[in-house]
Amino acid sequence: MTDRNSRTVYSTGTGSTCTKCGWPERDCKCSCQFTREQPLPSRIIAKLRMEKKGRGGKTMTVVYDLPQNAAFLKELADELKRACGTGGAVVDGGVEIQGDLRDRVRAVLVKKGWTVKG
Repeated sequence: MTDRNSRTVYSTGTGSTCTKCGWPERDCKCSCQFTREQPLPSRIIAKLRMEKKGRGGKTMTVVYDLPQNAAFLKELADELKRACGTGGAVVDGGVEIQGDLRDRVRAVLVKKGWTVKG
């Protein structure tokens, strides 16, 4: 038996959800964030910064503003981790390397022929 006068008063619905993880698409936690892969441009400009905030005082070298291409970012992260001899991760639109290694990362990226800022 349904009530014809009932209506939704409040809903926590946030629109479309990710088919893999069930989170809202804007907050997707799985790897489907890279479904819209960008083609690689002929000239890549990488930006460097060092971050400490929110990491318990530990420093991270961040390479950001890179093309949104999962294979490209994974390959770059692996190459930078090998060159620096440290750990790291692929994050949304960039690569994080553990430690303040901006000079080493800059050298690797310049050797690849990229323009490096920061």
